[in-house]
Amino acid sequence: MHRVARLALICFLAALLPVATASATPPRKILASTFPIYQMTRNITAGASGVVVELLLPARLGCPHDYALTPQEMQKLRRAEVLIINGRGLEEFLGAPLQRAHPGLTVIDSSRGSTAFIPDRAVGAKAEQVADADDHADHAGVNPHLFASPRMAAEQVLTIAAELARLDPATGPLYQRNATAYAARLEGLAADFAALGQTLSNRRIITQHGVFAYLARDMGLEVVAVVSVHPGQEPAAAEMLALIRQAKGEKVGAIFTEPQYPDRVAATIAREAGIPHAVLDPAANGADDAPLDSFETTMRHNLQILQSTLGSR
Repeated sequence: MHRVARLALICFLAALLPVATASATPPRKILASTFPIYQMTRNITAGASGVVVELLLPARLGCPHDYALTPQEMQKLRRAEVLIINGRGLEEFLGAPLQRAHPGLTVIDSSRGSTAFIPDRAVGAKAEQVADADDHADHAGVNPHLFASPRMAAEQVLTIAAELARLDPATGPLYQRNATAYAARLEGLAADFAALGQTLSNRRIITQHGVFAYLARDMGLEVVAVVSVHPGQEPAAAEMLALIRQAKGEKVGAIFTEPQYPDRVAATIAREAGIPHAVLDPAANGADDAPLDSFETTMRHNLQILQSTLGSR
């Protein structure tokens, strides 16, 4: 999508974000855009009588880059009373469909309470940090994969709960209690990742795409390159050779892929560069009936993979 079109979409979604205020009829039909947002919202609303949380996209989808909504998903938008999104351009596919299906729908942007964003596609230890993307017109230039970092996910959880509490003050205390407890667990998980990062013998990595940028920052890792700038698009032969040379020249510790995408190219790069190859799961997708602690379980497994692959000093 061209820059102008992406900017127009971001501005359109931003216009759908009025300050949440208590309504005469508190929202009971909550729609979450993606699986990570769905799991956050389920944790926040657990125990709330009459509240139904539905997932817009298929649970197994992963990151919805260039997604096209189905007629069934358009119906979900029409039925919803609140839509909760990741934000920062991840749902760029929603612009026109949302305007057609439910132009007056209240939208909660879970990224609104976060700061210290990373520019999209930024790699290297000195990637410039955007202090607050709300001060920048081009929100589409921000890496949107906040959910793959326990620390950033904790901020998203607290933002969602605060907005839901404004819409529904009677249930607000429950939302706030659940969110505070869940965010505390996520912060504890983030601390474990940060502690592990200090012990790793090699902190230079290559990843499938930019989904782990925030987690890498939390751990003090340097993402020196990504296999695919556009997820799902394999690099050309010349680009593969360049990645192999870079991995060797910069003494990269490992290349990490994601279970949501094929790993043939990454496995070839790892083999030719003589470095380990392992799979990290960003928890971008899951089962329809995933347990509430699925994110924590997935991230604990990632901790083990990182430690065993990169080694300890």
